[in-house]
Amino acid sequence: MDGLGGTAAAIVLIVLVIFVIIVLVRSVRIIPQARAGVVERLGKYQRTLNPGLTILIPFVDRLLPLLDLREQVVSFPPQPVITEDNLVVSIDTVVYFQVTDPRAATYEIANYIQAVEQLTTTTLRNVVGGLNLEEALTSRDQINGQLRGVLDEATGRWGIRVSRVELKAIDPPHSIQDSMEKQMRAERDRRAAILTAEGTKQSQILTAEGQRQAAILAAEGDAKAAILRADGEAQAIQKVFDAIHKGNPDQKLLAYQYLQTLPKIAEGSSNKLWIIPSEVGEALKGIGGALGGNNGDSPAGLFGGNEQTKTSEPAGTAQQPRPAE
Repeated sequence: MDGLGGTAAAIVLIVLVIFVIIVLVRSVRIIPQARAGVVERLGKYQRTLNPGLTILIPFVDRLLPLLDLREQVVSFPPQPVITEDNLVVSIDTVVYFQVTDPRAATYEIANYIQAVEQLTTTTLRNVVGGLNLEEALTSRDQINGQLRGVLDEATGRWGIRVSRVELKAIDPPHSIQDSMEKQMRAERDRRAAILTAEGTKQSQILTAEGQRQAAILAAEGDAKAAILRADGEAQAIQKVFDAIHKGNPDQKLLAYQYLQTLPKIAEGSSNKLWIIPSEVGEALKGIGGALGGNNGDSPAGLFGGNEQTKTSEPAGTAQQPRPAE
């Protein structure tokens, strides 16, 4: 009997130890940082546990699953949205939110993530439905602001604060994408053609400007050269004139120089006719007198014969045969 009593006492003791361990386990709870716990006492909300060590009443208090107080990022699957111009686009959204009131997030909404997703979808359809495709593609900031305002207002009573809403992707239909790509290629080709034309225009303008400047400089150079040549010839003539006047030439010298110049008039193989001025007779008379001729009126002694020279009044012409080649 003593053995049976000892065995029963040991079993009771073991049961008591197990019970104490269970009580301790259910009584002592540690809440991690950035987490929050909701405690129910006999099925009714009792308090919200903050991070740290806390004691619960076993079998009376019940700790609900901990809530994450950090900012969370949830990416929702693509949603088909109809734009104002009756085009269906697929839009991916990303929502950044944070639980600010664990009690409201537990009791005001059954599943706040699903609620945020559905609210985002309906709000997105309302916002994008009033925009055409081009506005929807270029107005992301406007759409994000409207979505954030509606979501933050609706989720405030759920103990959730929506900080940001981003449109991750807006995918128009494939046919619209092909049309947009063709339009962009045409626009790029147009810009390239404009740039090429502008370059050609500038090149031609610069070339013409360079040619004009070169022509102006060449003309200025020719003008200056002509002026310099004229100045040189004028100075040469002036020097000859001064030398002649200083030398005081007589009539005989002038007549001789006059006759020396006449053959140059007939130079050239194409000259068949040359003019003898009437002053030649006077010049010949002066030469004849200088050489001691008897008859000052006849210059026959100079040309060796009885040939007579016909003069013109005021100018005559005589045929001169073309010398044989």
